[in-house]
Parts: sequence; C-alpha cells; structure tokens
Amino acid sequence: MKTRYAWPAVIILAGIWLMALIIALGPESNRQSLPPSVPEVRVMSAQPQTLRLSVFAHGTVVPRTESNLVSEVAGRVDAVSPAMVSGGFFTMGEVLVEIERTDHEVALEQSQARLESARSELSNAERAFRRQEDLQTSQFASESQYDDALNRLAIARASLREAQATVVRFGRDLERTRLVAPYDGRVRSERVDLGQFIARGESIAKLYATDFAEVRLPVHDRDLAFLPVSLAKSGDVAGGELPKVILRAEFGGAMQSWEARIVRTEGELDPRTRMVNLVARMESPYEPPDGARPLVVGLFVDAEILGREYENIVLVPQAALHEGGLVHIVDADNRLRMRAVEVLRVLDGMAYLKAGVRPGERISLSPLSAPVEGQEVRTVEGAQLQDAE
Repeated sequence: MKTRYAWPAVIILAGIWLMALIIALGPESNRQSLPPSVPEVRVMSAQPQTLRLSVFAHGTVVPRTESNLVSEVAGRVDAVSPAMVSGGFFTMGEVLVEIERTDHEVALEQSQARLESARSELSNAERAFRRQEDLQTSQFASESQYDDALNRLAIARASLREAQATVVRFGRDLERTRLVAPYDGRVRSERVDLGQFIARGESIAKLYATDFAEVRLPVHDRDLAFLPVSLAKSGDVAGGELPKVILRAEFGGAMQSWEARIVRTEGELDPRTRMVNLVARMESPYEPPDGARPLVVGLFVDAEILGREYENIVLVPQAALHEGGLVHIVDADNRLRMRAVEVLRVLDGMAYLKAGVRPGERISLSPLSAPVEGQEVRTVEGAQLQDAE
C-alpha cells in the first residue's frame, strides 16, 4: 500500500530535478537595454520673403449715380428717343422725351404780352408821380393826391416784377418740354410711350450713370491693418496711390477679371459683424481695356484688395505654430528648441511670421505628442513652399 503511493511522488521529484539541471546547464542570455526612441520630424528651412498682403471680399456692382427721370411739366408725349428702352445707352445732353410744346408756347406768349402791359402801366405811373411831385412843390397838389400817385407807382413796379417772373417761369416750362439726359448713362426701366399724357412730377424712367461703377466691399476691422486706408472724417483713403483691387466673376461662360481702385471708406463700423465697407471704383465699366467684357451693374464679384508690402516674412504652415505663439526649431545638433515668434497674420492654413526666426533655421512641421526642450530628433526635409505674392 505504501509502495503504491510512493511512486508518483518519486516521479514528480525526478521531473523537478531534471528541469533544474537543464536550466543550470543551458546557455546564459545576454540582457541588453533598448536604445531610447528618437522621433522623426519633417522640417523646412526659413526663407524670409517680401510679401504684399491681400484682403479678400465680395460685393455687387452698383452705378455711381442713379436717378429718376421726372417730368417738370404736364403734357402729351410728342417724341421718344430710341435710347428710351430698358438697357438703352444715352449721352449727356441727349433729348430723351419731348412733350407737346403748343400750350406752353401760348402761355409764354401771353406772359410776354402781360409784361409789355406792365411796362406801359409803370411808365404812366412814373409820369403821373412826377407831375404830382411838381405840383406838390408849387403847393398846388394835396397830400392825398401825392400819396395816391406814389401808391400807383409802387403797384406798377410790383406788377412789372410779377410779369417778368411769369415770363421766366413759362420760358423755363417751355424748355422743360424736352427731357434731357443729365449724364452719360443707361436706362434701367421706363414707363413712357408716344401719345401718353404725363403729369407734372411724374416719374417716367429710372436712369444710372455709366462713367463709373462701384462695389461696396465689407472688410473685417482686423484686416484694415494690412490696407493703406483710413476711417478719417473725409472718408478718403490715405495719401499716395489708391489701393488696387482685382475684381473677378464668372460671366459670359468664362472667368473674367477687372481692375479697380479703392476710393473711399464708409466710416461706420457695423457693431455686430465688425465690418467696414470699402468702396472700389472702376472707370468706364462698359468700355474696359484690352477687349475685356463690360463690368455690368448687378454682377456679383469676388475682390482681392492688394494691401501693404512687408519685408522679411517667413511663411510656414499653420500646423507649425503651437500654443502660446511658439514654433519648434531644430538646431545643428538635431535638438528641439522652443522659440516664441511674432505672427503677422494667419490665412488659408498659412502663418506669416514677422519676427522670431532667423534665415536658414530649420522649423519642425511635424506634431509631437510631448515635445521637450533639447529633445533629440531625426529630420526629414519638407516640401518647398511656394512664394505667396
């Protein structure tokens, strides 16, 4: 019975002894420590540039001047210019509408007759007054007769002035039977036709000038720092050359561009949007140079306003800019250095560095999970960045 339970114990002890023997007689392992991990970063070389910063906006083309064509006299329409159609062009001084003149010519003739009569009455009153003056000097005229002659003279003079004013008024009414274009322009809409009776003060057409076209461009207040404009009382831009604006729009089945200039600012700042309206102007929009298409009123355009020029600007991807205004510089020993920089602008994923980076220094473009000052890195040259003009 004892022998039956002893054999398993012997077998277990023999296995343990054999395992210990194998371990003791086996080869010894060389325990080595792993080298620390060195992160790989993509770098670019700082290349200072001279850049002209642009500000982007958009707006709708509007005429410089827009007005209603209003009849200043009543009458029947006698003639209408061929330009008096929607979209028609006209020149300054062109007769657009003629109103029948007969009634106004008669009124003028009657007023001229009354003027002649008033002149005759004044002549008689002056002679009568002089007689009364002579008689009063000789004491042959009473005081009442003298006063009566003086009164008739004053009335005759007033009647003459009234008749003269009436002649002028009817003469101007006769001139106003011809509605003349006040400037070179275009007809937006019209409500007049041959034979139509129009009343005094009735608006018969809407016109706008074509010598200039303007675009109101809303710009954020922070972008004004890059533009040579002012919010002064006059609203004019700062001295020197007016800022250039490139207007772009898809028109006529193709992308078109026009050149304009910022001529003034609308000085009020919108408190909700923090926007200021700049006004761009283009001369002769319907006769653009180089055979370009006209800049038509009502067209929605994108605008690039060319601003100030800055020197020694380093352009880096926005991802290279870290919290607190820092960039990571990789020194000659491939060590990471934290560097505070002055950021001029961040736009379209790029940061414009004004100061803090020297020419030729390597800037890390790769994010690191826990960067440390003096940390060793391995570098890979990044893609060359194109100059932004």
